[in-house]
This record gives sequence, structure tokens and C-alpha cells, in this order.
Amino acid sequence: MKRSIASASLSVLLTIPANAQTRAGTAADPCGRECLRGFITQYLDALVQRDPKAIPTAPEVRFTEDTKTLPLGEGLWKGASKLRPYRQDFLDVREGVAAAHVVVEENGTPVMLALRLKIENREITEIETMVTRSRAEGALFDIEKLTTAHAAMNVVPEASRRMSRAGLIRIAETYAAGLKVGGTFEAVDAPFAPGAYRIENGVTTAGPGARAGSENIRTQSVMAHPDLTYRVAAVDEEMGVVLLRLDFGNTGNYGPGNALTLFEAFKIHGGQIHAVEAFMDIMPVNTPSGWPDYEIRKP
Repeated sequence: MKRSIASASLSVLLTIPANAQTRAGTAADPCGRECLRGFITQYLDALVQRDPKAIPTAPEVRFTEDTKTLPLGEGLWKGASKLRPYRQDFLDVREGVAAAHVVVEENGTPVMLALRLKIENREITEIETMVTRSRAEGALFDIEKLTTAHAAMNVVPEASRRMSRAGLIRIAETYAAGLKVGGTFEAVDAPFAPGAYRIENGVTTAGPGARAGSENIRTQSVMAHPDLTYRVAAVDEEMGVVLLRLDFGNTGNYGPGNALTLFEAFKIHGGQIHAVEAFMDIMPVNTPSGWPDYEIRKP
């Protein structure tokens, strides 16, 4: 009897990864990591060719840029002219999500593109983008520092240091909790690794190389964000990365009636946050994301 139970349990465990991949592909032809990465590549290649018909979209596909629903081919599609080398992918096999931070040239000028694609049955059903073109739009902006993806974000965690999906999200959420209360991240015991850093729109704002007083992300001073909300955009379980979409709420720091919106990635392994990288854009306070079906959370 025990052997039968053990066999049944093993069968369930072995089928979980396959079932987890069927959202993007099919049970017979799952869309794994390289499949998802390929969708990002197809999208970006089509973008700079200004040819939206070159990507495999579902009939009901939706496209937003900076929260606004647009016909596919509008917005950045009108001016995208070249891909620069910087690209950081976030691949969520379980949910069929392919996301990325990318530097694209628009009519010869570099811009930051945050991209989220939802893949179902090997078709793109959702395209969410955020484009930041200047310091006026992003609060910070040093795009020339974004030359190649950073090594720390692309470390493949050893098996012993990998965490469950729920565990990765839980640790990323301590960051949101720390921003809400302000002061320092020590207030919520956020588990930063020694030497952990944060880069926002190309600017090192915490960790080694940051301005005086911000060299230690755990103890640097941060203002309170009492109205902060967020949602989980992607979880790259193999690489130990959680991508959150955050709305900082009305802090009074980004111009009257404005708030900061971010696609922020957290590199997590061994129970610690090792790196934080964000693309961010200033938007009017309480701007809906354009994707109301996704759960919005508060710390």
C-alpha cells in the first residue's frame, strides 16, 4: 500500500512541471524558457522593423503602452529603429509570461522599454509595455550606463539555494513593505545580501558605487510610500527573479498629481535579495495599469 501511495505521489510530482508549461504551449508541445525567450526576440525584431504582423498574435490580443490601450503598431512601433545590446529577460514558464527590460532606439534616440508578453498556445494574447524617454519622464535617467545585462542578475542559483515560487514572492514583498513604512529596510527586516545593489533607470541608487549614505541598501534612508500598490508581473523560478509592477502612489516627490510606476526585478537566492533593477516612469496619480484582471496588492 505504501508503495502504491509513493508511486502515485511521485507521478503527481513528475507531472507538475509539464502541466505548468501548458499555459504557453500545449501538453504535447510545451513552451519552455527558450520558447518564451524567442517570443521576446520575435517581438523586438518586429518592433524595429515596424511590422506588427510579423509576430504570432491571438485574435483577441491586447496592447498597452504606458497603460493606454492602443492598436498594435502604434506608440513606440511608429519610431523604433534599432535594438541596443542591453536586454534583461524574465521568463515565467509556469504562467507563460515573457518579460524584459530593453534599450531600444526611437528615431535614433535611446529609450527604455519594459515589456510583458502573455503567451497561450504559442500565441501572444497580452502585450504590456512602458516606455521611458527622458529624465523628465523617469525621475532618473542614465541610459548610456545600460550597455549589457548585469552579471549578478544572471547568476544561475545552485540547486541548494533555489527557492519556491511562493518563497521568492514573499521575499520580494518585503521590499514593498519597507517602502511603505519608510525609514530603512531594517524596519521590515528585508533580507539583503552583503553587497546588494539597486539600479533604477541606469542609475545606481543603492549599494557599491551609490552616493554617500546609500552604499548599504538595507540601512539607506528611504521615504515612506503609504499608498504603494503592486502586482506580481512574472516569477522566473529557475533564475530566482521576481518582477513586480509597482505604483508608488502620491508621495509629493514627482510633481503635483504624479506618481512613479516601476517594473522592478529582484534577484533572490539563498533567502536573500542580491540585486534590484528597475525601469520607471512618472504617471498621473491613480493611473490604472490597463490590466484590471490582475490582482493588485498592498504591503
